[in-house]
Amino acid sequence: MNQTSPALSRNLTGVISLCAGVFVFSMQDAILKGLSGEHAVTLAIVLRSIVGLPLLLAMVWYENGLGALRTRNWKLLVARGLILLTSYTTYYLAFPALPMAEAVALFFTSPIFVTILAALFLREKVTLKAWAAVIAGFVGVLIILRPGTGLFEPAALLSLLSAAAYALSMVLARRYSADESTTVMAFYVNAVYMVAAAGVALAFHLLGITHAAHPSLEFLVRPWALPDLTDLALMGLCGVIAALGMILLTHAYRLARANLVTVFEYTGMLWVPLWGFLFFAEVPKWTTVLGTVIIIAAGIFAVRTARP
Repeated sequence: MNQTSPALSRNLTGVISLCAGVFVFSMQDAILKGLSGEHAVTLAIVLRSIVGLPLLLAMVWYENGLGALRTRNWKLLVARGLILLTSYTTYYLAFPALPMAEAVALFFTSPIFVTILAALFLREKVTLKAWAAVIAGFVGVLIILRPGTGLFEPAALLSLLSAAAYALSMVLARRYSADESTTVMAFYVNAVYMVAAAGVALAFHLLGITHAAHPSLEFLVRPWALPDLTDLALMGLCGVIAALGMILLTHAYRLARANLVTVFEYTGMLWVPLWGFLFFAEVPKWTTVLGTVIIIAAGIFAVRTARP
């Protein structure tokens, strides 16, 4: 009994940490959806990154010392940061056009994309059961998208692109995670977000692109405007949320078994519909609920059976 108690305690603490991290990140979703009608997504990303920068520097210093930022893998870290920026940006670009529950449910196909990409690029052996889970997951996607019904919203493809880009970043992380700490990787991601998002905004400004017909594209190309104190505080809060959420998720994966805590990432689907209802009067469609259940079940099954 004494031998199993410490492991049980670590797993329980890990699960609690992960659920807390997912809850914290879900609040960022609600904040950015609320800001999507007035400000540019690039402005929110830059301000979030500026706030997160000193927090991440402190974390790197505490864990490894600032010398750890001088790494021979910097090109790979920058490349992964750009891929994650693509994932982060497309994820939030879907919000102006989609209900929160639908956008987030489609993003939860990322474990399914991880299974596919790991087989293609890492040559990991995937069982027939895992491939069946992949197929089932995409059936869930089709139920949510309802192609051919006249109700299809193109912004849904942004959520799927976000999931695929996130999965690719996770596969890349496997190649050099043994060489770099989580905090160093997070610092590089934050730095890429800050510089690249500012560069994208500048490019649209120089090209004179300031408006778009679709709300998702409008969220991307809208010119920067000085936020009022409330919006500025909310954007800054996103930086604190990102740093705190990363600490909680990192703590979770360090304490508990990955195949145990990963399943609890789906607790995000408990909070997102709640925020959508409370702040935006959104009620999920029955097709969204059904498709979400299928995607979650398929994702859990794919994670559990990806390797024999």
